[in-house]
Amino acid sequence: MPSTSAPAPSRARRILRSFGFQITAALVLGIVLGLLALEIGPAADGADNPLAATLATIGSSYVALLKTAVVPLILTAIIASIARLGRVQNAARLAGQTLLWFAITAAIAVSIGITLGVVLQPGARVEGNGLEPAEPSRVGGWWDFLIGLVPQNFLGLTVSTGESAEGVISSTVGFNVLQVIVVATVVGIAALKLGRKAQPFIEFTESALKVIQKALWWIIRIAPIGTVGLLGNAVVQYGWEKLGTLAWFVGAIYLGLALVLFAVYPALIKLHGLSVRQYFSGAWPAVQLGFVSRSSMGTLPLTQRVTERSLGVPREYASFAVPFGSTTKMDGCAAIYPAIAAIFVAQFFGIELSIIQYVLIAVVSIVGSAATAGTTGATVMLTLTLSTLGLPLEGVGLLLAVDPIVDMGRTAVNVAGQALVPTIVAKREGILDQAIYDAPRGDGPFDDDSDDEATPADEDASLSPGVEPDERREPVPTR
Repeated sequence: MPSTSAPAPSRARRILRSFGFQITAALVLGIVLGLLALEIGPAADGADNPLAATLATIGSSYVALLKTAVVPLILTAIIASIARLGRVQNAARLAGQTLLWFAITAAIAVSIGITLGVVLQPGARVEGNGLEPAEPSRVGGWWDFLIGLVPQNFLGLTVSTGESAEGVISSTVGFNVLQVIVVATVVGIAALKLGRKAQPFIEFTESALKVIQKALWWIIRIAPIGTVGLLGNAVVQYGWEKLGTLAWFVGAIYLGLALVLFAVYPALIKLHGLSVRQYFSGAWPAVQLGFVSRSSMGTLPLTQRVTERSLGVPREYASFAVPFGSTTKMDGCAAIYPAIAAIFVAQFFGIELSIIQYVLIAVVSIVGSAATAGTTGATVMLTLTLSTLGLPLEGVGLLLAVDPIVDMGRTAVNVAGQALVPTIVAKREGILDQAIYDAPRGDGPFDDDSDDEATPADEDASLSPGVEPDERREPVPTR
């Protein structure tokens, strides 16, 4: 009796099941619901209407859900990756190349930012007089990097206490990602040095990593629901009317972000003999999620997922490079934005910048993201830039009204760069799985969730330079 196979899903069904399509549809729905909530207006007592409150709750809950998984993911992934990297000879070279390309791409991005700030003159084109300078609530400094390197506890947990307008005191527990990376690196190196005695611990860590990853993929699959809430709430909270006063500033930021994302990155990809289309089709789910969530940390699980499964970067390297990049690789927040914003502040206050000060902007942007990694945020990065240049810190208050709007684009570019650099380094070092990179995309990073298992032989081969990509491992099956 002839064997029969299940019919292939129709093109329409494949599109509907596509993660990218679902996120795009959620973006549209979020905007529509946000505009509807604006039209309904606030409740009689001044509180948000039920639709606006629902959108805010869905959005904040989803980001919180993503961030909850970041600490165990980083801890287990870095420990396991160091144990695996110990089996190859070029581990130190991989780390050095990663840092080098972080700096190269940041230098290109900040150069674009400075050029746009000088040419477009956004600070001299401010419309209206509704802008009020204000002192920033938090200021970045060069000591933050050194202080952030010292773990305050095993998991880098932080506790902040605040008081609401009603006088209610509450505590919030967070985490310092840089400290988590330091702890995980030390533990991983210690396990590597112990050798056979640490083998049970390494096996347990790798098993825990697989469990965490499985739970994370379930969270990421419901990203379209979170997207509706996040974007809908953004429309309710900020609307589009705030773009008017700072239109030139917002336009300059998004023009710079677009040049980096759609010109610089494709040029680097093409320079390394890779397909631009394959890069964007592989990384786009993470870029989309970064745009709506405004959180590189919250997007980290998906960024690492697409870097490994869609772009072909070996898991042993990606599990180190992507988390590290999420704290130090910020072409949007730490290059384009502070460059244009610093020039805007100088122009607004009528301060003429010298050539030396423009050079300082570039230097601070290239190395400053590491200096503020312990206290992440574009505002902190901007205060570091302004204080280094001797510009008024009150200028930060000028830009707070539109910060959430530009933050969406900043984060999207951050995430794209965090996937790009490991891909470039893997290609240059001969460890990129070209078959996976060039494979049809199917359902993207969610193809064949059960293939997370890898044999030791596969792991060793995947990081062995000089072996042809199609000899290392089979590509991820696609539907």
